[in-house]
Amino acid sequence: MRRRTLLAGAAALPLAAARGTGGPVKVGFLGVSHSHADKKLRIALTSPDYELVAAVEPDAALCRKYAALGVRFVAEDELLRDPAVEAVFVESAVREHARQGLQAVRAGKHLHLEKPPALDVESFRAIQNAARERNLVLQMGYMWRHHPAFLRVFEAARKRWLGEVYMVRAEMNKTLGAAARIEWAEFRGGHMFELAPHVIDPLIRLLGRPERVTPFLKKLGDFDDNMADTAAAVFEFPQALGIVTGTSLQPNSGRYREFVVYGTGGTMSIGSIDNPTLEVDLAAAAGPYPQGPHTVALPAYTRYVGDMQEFAAAVRGEAQIAVTEREDLLVQEAVIAASGM
Repeated sequence: MRRRTLLAGAAALPLAAARGTGGPVKVGFLGVSHSHADKKLRIALTSPDYELVAAVEPDAALCRKYAALGVRFVAEDELLRDPAVEAVFVESAVREHARQGLQAVRAGKHLHLEKPPALDVESFRAIQNAARERNLVLQMGYMWRHHPAFLRVFEAARKRWLGEVYMVRAEMNKTLGAAARIEWAEFRGGHMFELAPHVIDPLIRLLGRPERVTPFLKKLGDFDDNMADTAAAVFEFPQALGIVTGTSLQPNSGRYREFVVYGTGGTMSIGSIDNPTLEVDLAAAAGPYPQGPHTVALPAYTRYVGDMQEFAAAVRGEAQIAVTEREDLLVQEAVIAASGM
């Protein structure tokens, strides 16, 4: 991979206005229905980084479930007007992400925005602009940005231990039942739009803006809907090729999520991403890695913990979000292109 093809990282969104260090960030949740919401809500309830003020949720059953944990539910406008709420997590249905995200930043709240953030590029750009103008933190909800295997792959690529990266291949599968397909079928991209962004995100942050994206979207499952449940996308870069595939039809799908980076100096492969293994095979020793194939021991990893620690630190003015505004925008462009939307 040539240095010019790596995302060097444009200026990140500015730090939040200083409010002192330490102490929990007072947060509200706009929605608790997203598949990532449960664990994030529980972290907010137990982490010393957070104090959960209230949540918004139209689903009465979900309200009863989380009220049993002590969550207070209020109307959306009440939460956004509450001066005690410093930051908002948007964890609602995907169709609500852009509307609620923009309302949150316009209300002066720092924002953690679940993926995918919008149904187009312009709506996401509007959220970014509004956050920047108000000096607010904006963090995207891509769950593997603090994943130890991905961090090692990024380090190896950027330090050229893999030589010139010429291909990335990623697979993101799931087993999805008929009821869960209803929301995904709302969007032309189906599986590619709803789940594959988790691997499109590291692909684009690694290689930058593609010259061309070609989607392949198929409905192959025997279900009474029009959901594109089996998909592929080819990303053409100046010096590399990216291939992303995914299906909602695969049994035991968690075992078959992978991200593989091929370079002229060797290969790094992340398998079973949620319970990861990292295989490295270098033509010559580089960095901490010896020549030849071997498995790298990884520290324990729990989804969302690193992301939520980073967000709290950024809101307190102690750090910046590691992924830049430009990178987030390029990821959104690629997600929309790969989804044919």
